[in-house]
Formats: sequence, C-alpha cells, structure tokens
Amino acid sequence: MAVLLIDVANVVGSRPDGWWRDRAGATGRLLARLAALDGRTLVGPDGGLGRCEEVVAVVEGPARDVPFVAPVRLVRAPGSGDDALAAEAASLAADGRRVLVVTADRGLRARLPAAVDVMGPGWLLARLDEVAAG
Repeated sequence: MAVLLIDVANVVGSRPDGWWRDRAGATGRLLARLAALDGRTLVGPDGGLGRCEEVVAVVEGPARDVPFVAPVRLVRAPGSGDDALAAEAASLAADGRRVLVVTADRGLRARLPAAVDVMGPGWLLARLDEVAAG
C-alpha cells in the first residue's frame, strides 16, 4: 500500500453518528483522524502489511471548504466527488503509484483503474480505531 485515497463523503456517511447535522464538522473530524495514518504500517486488503506513504482525501459539496489538516492532501472537488476521485486515482496509477481507494460506492468502483485496490469504509474505520487505541 502506498497512497490511501479516501472518498470522504462515503466514509463519513457510513456511520449514523449525526454527521448530516454538520457535514463540514464531521469531515474535519475524519481528516484529523486520517492524519495519523500517514507513514504508518497498516494491514492491507490482502492481509499483509504496507506503509501508508500518503493520505489523499476527496471532499465535496458542503464539506469542500474544510480547513487543511496536515499531512493529508485535500482534493476539493469542484463538482462531483466521484469524478474527482476517479481522476485522482487514474493520475496516481498513471504515475506508477500503488493506490488503495476507500469507498463503498459500486458505481465509483467500476470507474477506477484496474490496478487500484479498493476497500470499504469499515476497513478504514477499523484501522483508525486501531491507531486511536494505540
């Protein structure tokens, strides 16, 4: 695993914790948690270990203007978050980077390059919980 590319709206929406009352706030909280993954060794989709070399978060809609949280790189989608994420995945893959996309969106998954690995939000939330537990 090298680049962790996150469909933020999809991950935020995967837990019914009241995120709909404050999408930007929920996004900011997730970004703060994502920052802890940069440089960490994580259990990957194949069960093996891999180093997270970069965290890229795609934000859209009301959450597009959230503040930057270092070292997470934000992709602020001007329109569709799916379009922005698919384009970012294609660009990273074309540069020869290993990419792990986190989304449960089947339509988006179908648009990703074949070389990209995909995991659902539950996988990411479990990794975040592991990091928080120490």
